[in-house]
Amino acid sequence: MNWISNMVPPKIRSFLNKRETPENLWVKDPESGEMVFYRDLEANQWVVPNSGYHMKIKAKDRLATFLDGGKYESIPLPAVPLDPLKFRDQKRYTDKLKEARNKTGMDDAVLVAAGKLFGLDVTVAVQDFDFMGGSLGMAAGQAIITGLETAAQRKTPFILFAASGGARMQEGILSLMQMPRTTVAVLRLREAGLPFFVVFTNPTTGGVTASYAMLGDVHLAEPGALICFAGPRVIEQTIREKLPKGFQRSEYLYDHGMVDAVVHRHNLRPTIGSMAAMFMKHAAPADLSVPAPVPTISMRDAAIAAEGDDDLTVAPPEAAHAE
Repeated sequence: MNWISNMVPPKIRSFLNKRETPENLWVKDPESGEMVFYRDLEANQWVVPNSGYHMKIKAKDRLATFLDGGKYESIPLPAVPLDPLKFRDQKRYTDKLKEARNKTGMDDAVLVAAGKLFGLDVTVAVQDFDFMGGSLGMAAGQAIITGLETAAQRKTPFILFAASGGARMQEGILSLMQMPRTTVAVLRLREAGLPFFVVFTNPTTGGVTASYAMLGDVHLAEPGALICFAGPRVIEQTIREKLPKGFQRSEYLYDHGMVDAVVHRHNLRPTIGSMAAMFMKHAAPADLSVPAPVPTISMRDAAIAAEGDDDLTVAPPEAAHAE
């Protein structure tokens, strides 16, 4: 601390101290290395305007941009034991859960909500990769089951945005048990004659891919998403061969019949809206508009804006940090 910080009033101090540009004003595009203005990304649903790279997006932001008016009803989820195995490695499992909850504002990796999509009632579950890699544990499994049961009870389509690194090792066999449990819930939804739409986002791997994520009536994928059980690095080390370019990415899986379509994030809402209306035998939505691309802003203009805008100091969500 110096005499300026201690003695000079804040209003005068603002003239003496040049305001520094916050570090989080720009986000680096992992694909091209381009520096992108934070607000451009946020307004563009976390899709890099120039390259089209799809970054991770928070569960609440996903719902806000997907459902009509960004309005939805959060579905209450049953409580599960927090640490059934009393697991500990470098940290206690309960401490890791607290950190993830503080970081994301979510109770666990899955958020379930009910809302409207072009006027049609839908039930939506979104996995948030920022919560311990979107891993599948007892709470996440119960959330998926609750979402499927809610859709069956309310007679609505069920839409899943999958994003996961696989089963949660801290819960051992109990996490693996969620695979057959969720599969049974999917079968019950199918018996009710209701559609199940799955959207694969980057990444969707492990036990999630090996269970409910591959049991949808329609499988869509965002561009460039990694979709697999075991990752390409593990496979290469096992078979000691070089894998094809783009192996296990959305486009590769589409070419080989594993997903039905690769859909840009901006087009997911009208695409699923029209299909949900068809499955539910409703009239097709009249307005299937797609958001206009967000224009990029130059570093010079952004620096000028930063000089007079204190709101730019807001820290970006973890969704901006793609692998």
